[in-house]
Amino acid sequence: MSTNTTPALSAAQIDAFEKDGYLILPRMAPAADCQRMVATTNAHLAQAVAPLEYESEVGYAGAPKSLDSVGGRTARRLRNAYQRDDSYRAWASNPQLVAKLELLLGEPVCLTLSHHNCVMTKHPHFGTATGWHRDIRYWSFPRNELISVWLALDSENENNGGLRFIPGSHRLDMKPEQMDELDFLRPEVVENQALFALGKSVELHQGDVVFFHSGLFHAAGRNNTETVKESVVFAYHGQSNQPLPGSRSAAAPDILLSH
Repeated sequence: MSTNTTPALSAAQIDAFEKDGYLILPRMAPAADCQRMVATTNAHLAQAVAPLEYESEVGYAGAPKSLDSVGGRTARRLRNAYQRDDSYRAWASNPQLVAKLELLLGEPVCLTLSHHNCVMTKHPHFGTATGWHRDIRYWSFPRNELISVWLALDSENENNGGLRFIPGSHRLDMKPEQMDELDFLRPEVVENQALFALGKSVELHQGDVVFFHSGLFHAAGRNNTETVKESVVFAYHGQSNQPLPGSRSAAAPDILLSH
């Protein structure tokens, strides 16, 4: 009886993640699983199932000024995806996903419920752009070695607010003057303009998955189409890299995963 010993990721894929800070895995999530999550997402958006984050609450440029203004109740994300529905939970703990993360992190993997753990939505008209930032800016862990896993529930590209990455930027040491008070890259800084020129748009289709490093600079534009874009996002860390006590990162329990 033969045993399948093929690794969950090839050496080339692991090298690409370490070099670029991200890795695209086409069609990793089965269509049937994606369709279940799409149906749940659309139902929860239609019913405004709490907790949600609205565009007007984020305060980004171009966002509605208040919940009661035009477009004020445009959802930016459905929070607590793991706690919402079995379809999201099954994906977050998918054994193939966990096996890949273990190879990249080099140890058993924990899912954090304090960060991401959501369905990101980018609506036409009122969905705002997100500037260049790193997720680690508001995460509190001893080591900047977390991985975000982004699942496209439909097509994503530059025209509908898809992700953009600056390859290799997770390995850069940034000067304080390059960042604004919210830890976004300042657009007027010459060094940053050189980085912006390296930005790459990512094109995804339903079921495609992107792993990206918590120190990687990424951004997303506005949705210029007439269709809502939806993506499921979870974040993971190695078992030895526990959130700092008393921090926002420790506000919810972690879940140790196995495959």
